[in-house]
Amino acid sequence: MSAPLSSPPLPHSLRLVSWNLFHEDGATLEDIRLLMRVTKPDILLMQECRLFTNRLPELVGGHFSRLASEGRVHGTACWSRHPFLSPPRLQMLPPGLAAHRSAQILEFDTGFGPFSLANVHLSHGPILNRRQLRLIRQTLSDRAIIIGDFNQVGPAMLRGFEDVGPREQTHRMLDKVPLRLDRCLVRGFSLLDRRVYPRFGSDHRPIAVTLQPELSDNASLLV
Repeated sequence: MSAPLSSPPLPHSLRLVSWNLFHEDGATLEDIRLLMRVTKPDILLMQECRLFTNRLPELVGGHFSRLASEGRVHGTACWSRHPFLSPPRLQMLPPGLAAHRSAQILEFDTGFGPFSLANVHLSHGPILNRRQLRLIRQTLSDRAIIIGDFNQVGPAMLRGFEDVGPREQTHRMLDKVPLRLDRCLVRGFSLLDRRVYPRFGSDHRPIAVTLQPELSDNASLLV
């Protein structure tokens, strides 16, 4: 539990870490464990995850789900200290020219009420990936998080959501052009902290955000 910032005391905070592992000779299982030791996440979201990540709960415990669309050797995965409120599911998205895309839709209740989370690896191109975000928004609860590799250069422009992710670049295209591709959008949460970490074995830098649920007037009276 985070220390109270004011009176009355605030509910629990939530630390999320997101990382694109890079499926071609990218981050290893030991890299993931090292990142977890450094960041101590409540929920870890991963993109471009191959089958070896299924071993993660054997090594560190917790709850785990990896989902990939048919024919793909890599997919999205989630490790969590908290159990899933419902079975994780895959939402297929409008495809780009290069590959089919999907979002891993997750639901949790970590002590302050239920919320939904979308772990995403979106297509390239601002028109298509913004359309994908709008479709994802339709499946989420009032309190929700969208986090992952957005493959986006400009603003997300998703009505009702705030971009709270780190502002630093997280990827270098062709090892030269710095881009901020990894992001976090929230609705019903406020930001306490955000940062990026070294790449380890990937071509993306992991991002971390610590969030505080926003309370309704009625809920705040009960705290």
